[in-house]
Amino acid sequence: MTIPPLINAQALMSLPPGRYRYLDASALLPGQDGDPEADFHKLALPGANRFRINDICDRSDPLPHTVPGAATFAQAMMALGIGSDTGLVFYDRKGSIGACRAHWMASLFGHESVHVLDGGLAALEALGLAPDAAPAPAAPCEQPYRPRTRYALLAGKGDVLDALDDPDRVILDARSAVRFHARTAEPRPNMRGGHMRGAVNLPFTEVLDPHGCFLQPEALVERFAGCAIGSRRVITSCGSGLTAATLTMALRVAGLAPGQLYDGSWAEWGSDPATPIET
Repeated sequence: MTIPPLINAQALMSLPPGRYRYLDASALLPGQDGDPEADFHKLALPGANRFRINDICDRSDPLPHTVPGAATFAQAMMALGIGSDTGLVFYDRKGSIGACRAHWMASLFGHESVHVLDGGLAALEALGLAPDAAPAPAAPCEQPYRPRTRYALLAGKGDVLDALDDPDRVILDARSAVRFHARTAEPRPNMRGGHMRGAVNLPFTEVLDPHGCFLQPEALVERFAGCAIGSRRVITSCGSGLTAATLTMALRVAGLAPGQLYDGSWAEWGSDPATPIET
C-alpha cells in the first residue's frame, strides 16, 4: 500500500500493525507559549518517543536547530530503536510544524517510509478518535541505521546567493508578511529585517486551514500558482528552517517537486551584514 507523505487521522488508523513507529516532534515557534514535554506525557500515540529538533542538531553551530551530520542523525535514530527501514509517523500535539521539519530531516537522510499526521493529535480528537487506538507500533530495531543523504534537498547560504541571479530558481519565504517587509522587528536579537532579493512571500499559514491541516492539493496548486513558480526550482526559507519545511510539505502535497530547504534561513541571512536584503 502506497501512502503519501501526509496522512490524515483515518489513514493513521488504517496503518498495518507493527510496521510504524510514532515520533512526537512538537516544537514551539519564537514567542509561542506551551510545554511540549508535558503535553507528550499527557497524550501520545502508542509507544511514541519524542523527536526533539533542538537536540537532534549540530550543537557546534550557533544557529538554531541546524541539521546535524549523517553520523549524528544515525546515532539519534539508533538510540530511539529505529532502523533505516522502520516506518515513521511524525506528529505534533496540534498542527504539524515540528513534524514537517522532522519529515524533511528524515527525507534528507534517505528515510523512505516516513509520514506526517495532518493536523496532529488534535485532528484525532476532533473526530472522536483516541490516540491509544492507533495500530500497535513496530518493535525496536537493533540493526545499525544507515543514512543515505540526499544533499539535493538542502540549500546553504551559497546556494541562495547563487539563486538571487538565477531566473530558473525562486525563493519562497514562509515568514509573515510584516516580517518579510520589515514592518516589525525580528524575534531574534541583532537581526536585520527584510527579505532576500527577489524572494516571494508565502506565509506558512496560507497553506493550512484554521485547524492546522493542509489545504487540499487543488487549493495548494492555486496558492503556488499565485507565487509564479512556473517551472522554476524552489528554495524554501523562513526564520530558522522550521516553517520552511511546512512549505516543502505543501509542495509535495500539491504534487510539485519539494525543491531545497535553506537550513540557515533568516537566522543566518539576516545576521550577516554582507548578505543583500530588500524591504
